[in-house]
Amino acid sequence: MKTIQISLNSIDKVKSFVNDITKFDYDFDLVSGRYVIDAKSIMGIFSLDLSKPIDLNIHAEENVDAVLEVLKPYMI
Repeated sequence: MKTIQISLNSIDKVKSFVNDITKFDYDFDLVSGRYVIDAKSIMGIFSLDLSKPIDLNIHAEENVDAVLEVLKPYMI
C-alpha cells in the first residue's frame, strides 16, 4: 500500500479524479481525519472537507508507478 496527499478543490477536479482512478482495478481509499471513504465514490468524496489536503491510500502491490503518473495533477 502507498499513501500520497492529494488536493481536490473543485468539482471538475473531483470528476476527472474519479474517472482517472476507475480505470484501475485496485482499491483506493480517501482518508480525511477519522473518515475513510472509497475514492471511486463521487458522493463519498463530496462528503469530505475538500478545502484541505486528503490522504489517498493506494492498495496496489505492482504498477504503482503507472497509478502515480495518472495522479500527478492531483498530488501536492
